[in-house]
Amino acid sequence: MRIGAHLGQADVIDQAAAIGADQAQIFLGDPQSWKGATFDYPGGPEQLKADAAAADLDLYVHAPYVINVASTNNRVRIPSRKLLQKIVDGAGQVGAKGVIVHGGHVTANDDPAVGFDNWRKAIDALETDVPVLIENTAGGESSMARRLERIERLWAAVSAADGGSEVGFCLDTCHAWAGGIDLATAVADVRAITGRIDLVHANNSRDTAGSGADRHAGLTAGTIDPAVLADLVRAADAPVICETHADIGPDVAWLRAQVS
Repeated sequence: MRIGAHLGQADVIDQAAAIGADQAQIFLGDPQSWKGATFDYPGGPEQLKADAAAADLDLYVHAPYVINVASTNNRVRIPSRKLLQKIVDGAGQVGAKGVIVHGGHVTANDDPAVGFDNWRKAIDALETDVPVLIENTAGGESSMARRLERIERLWAAVSAADGGSEVGFCLDTCHAWAGGIDLATAVADVRAITGRIDLVHANNSRDTAGSGADRHAGLTAGTIDPAVLADLVRAADAPVICETHADIGPDVAWLRAQVS
């Protein structure tokens, strides 16, 4: 099982080596920006791709948080589609294994069915050889991927798109916990809907189950029983990225010891 962490792009190879990670997740620029992919790795994307291959380091790209392809607002949805295309293009340049993007949301007054169909249209229009991995989200009653029922409707829409069979799923443990999904059965429940789990974001949570709060904590420091996290990772049997935003090396080492 390959285990890694979200790291800075500029020195991702050295950071990964320092914490014993064999994969890393990066941003291609400011995650709150609409500018598209930018590269601050010395030598640019081609050098990053070559150096990662030489280090046997798998790369994943997390899409900017501003992307919401489900939105019913043209001023959000259309730029979101364009930005997602730019990010998957950039991910291809660095040889990434996948691009993780949040499920997004509609407004309280919108019919969720419109948001699901907007996802179908977005995948229809996307041109990429890099898989898009949709990530479950923690909060919001109008979210497309918070609860299992919504994930099921989203997956039905995405599966109907041209290229929908290539779309993957990223299971975030903090988001699932905050969203009210039972972590003891989350892997089986998600696989029953999607048929796959391509990546796990292994994070503990600062807040209680069902809180809707997206606040990550260290793997042994939050409100989720660490043993439950380890069991979920074993059951998923998928690559893992830790996003605990702390001294992340010990979390990578702890998780590797649990699943080895």
